[in-house]
Amino acid sequence: MAKQATAKKTEVAPQAIVEPIKVATPPKPTWEIKDRTYILARGMSPLTMTIPSKHTLKHSLLYFDEASGNQKEIRYATNQASVFVEDQKGEATLGHIVFKDGILTVPKQKQSLQKLLSIYHPLKGRIYNEFKPTQIAAEELDVLSLQVDAMTAAREMDIDMAEAIMRVEIGSKVDKMSSKELRRDLLLFSRSQPELFLDLASDDNVPLRNFAIKAVEFGIIKLAQDQRTFTWGSNGRKLMTVPFDEHPYSAMAAFFKTDEGLEIYRSIEKKFS
Repeated sequence: MAKQATAKKTEVAPQAIVEPIKVATPPKPTWEIKDRTYILARGMSPLTMTIPSKHTLKHSLLYFDEASGNQKEIRYATNQASVFVEDQKGEATLGHIVFKDGILTVPKQKQSLQKLLSIYHPLKGRIYNEFKPTQIAAEELDVLSLQVDAMTAAREMDIDMAEAIMRVEIGSKVDKMSSKELRRDLLLFSRSQPELFLDLASDDNVPLRNFAIKAVEFGIIKLAQDQRTFTWGSNGRKLMTVPFDEHPYSAMAAFFKTDEGLEIYRSIEKKFS
């Protein structure tokens, strides 16, 4: 009797179990119990200044709650734990929010007022800000670094570029200044407005503008009274027409970069020497 064929068993390799990747949820920022100070923006420091402490038709104090999709009415009540009207129970004793000499210090015991000012009030960032020494120190460090960069560039700048930048700032007064006066004012300008100074120092149109202004002052070229046309001072021949709504010296600086303008620039340069 023939033997029946035995079916072969196919071995299947065991499959690795893939564990789902767990994404860590960042912790929610915690509210720190501490005294807080608030200061008026833009350096304002009136004797007293009161900001709205409740929602009215004139002053809207509403907070949009993304969780519920609703706007919540806000008011500061000294005897309530919540700043939201819908959560306040019983009679509410309304309080005023008053800055004195531009400053309002709120002790840690007044948590509802702190949260109103730090989180919910719509005037935060517009009329006032919370005083944060670490943040202010970082901002001051950025400003100081910018000042150092600007003053270093000013100290190493050649006198022609220094004159060009100061002419943008103070106009024709530079013509009556000695080189030491010019460098002194350049350093003061770089310290007081470092960002503007660095912008001007990197703008290749500034020395060309200065060149055009000096050429007009020396009578080598002329700018028409309507500030629309530059001509040669010697014969009145037109050099260029200023495009509409463009500053004449900015237009001339751009013109000097063209092939025709470069020839005129070189011709003017020879007349200076």
